[in-house]
Amino acid sequence: MGIALYICGLSPNFFERRINAEDGKASPPAVEAGFSKPGLDLFSNLFHFPSTVPAVQPEVTPASATPPPLDRTIVGSLIRAAAQRNNVPEAFVKSIVAAESNFNSNAISSKGAIGLMQLMPETARQYGADPAIPEQNVDAGTRYLRCLMEKYRRRPLSHVIAAYNAGPGSVDHYRGVPPFRETRGYVSRVMGFLRRFVRESAADVTLKRTAISRSLLEK
Repeated sequence: MGIALYICGLSPNFFERRINAEDGKASPPAVEAGFSKPGLDLFSNLFHFPSTVPAVQPEVTPASATPPPLDRTIVGSLIRAAAQRNNVPEAFVKSIVAAESNFNSNAISSKGAIGLMQLMPETARQYGADPAIPEQNVDAGTRYLRCLMEKYRRRPLSHVIAAYNAGPGSVDHYRGVPPFRETRGYVSRVMGFLRRFVRESAADVTLKRTAISRSLLEK
């Protein structure tokens, strides 16, 4: 049975993973109706023409090709901008993106979650975002992350991460990280990414300060 989520004015399927308490597994919510992309049927026999006049087949415009995934440097810039706008640590947003899509802006899950932060189409609409546009995808996902940080501001960070994966309803029910293998694995991966990105950020700052110091000494 799915565990409902309703927080910050969001619909129950926002980043919600419906948890099956019997087998301890989590899966993303089903794709909302209306977002499938049916193929184009050519009704060549829809109209009847005289035998002396051949039926004219409609001209089909080929579907536009999917754009190539964004360069990792560009993705980093989008993450940095969204983190600053929403007052969320950049390394934290980066860790969620790494776990959700591995920085692939074209990522689409089997359930229809889209983009870098794996937004469902309905969620994107609620934020006025187009999930296929990476900048809007990252901004909407970061805004939700900020919402969870506010909700669990007196709790460990693992609660925020678990809520992003399994939904705050599950976190509240179990008063912590739910005992589900998928959710616990997700929390572990995000925390691992977070430690790594924090170290890289600190090393980068040290390197920049060293370069600045050398530059000043040379003058």
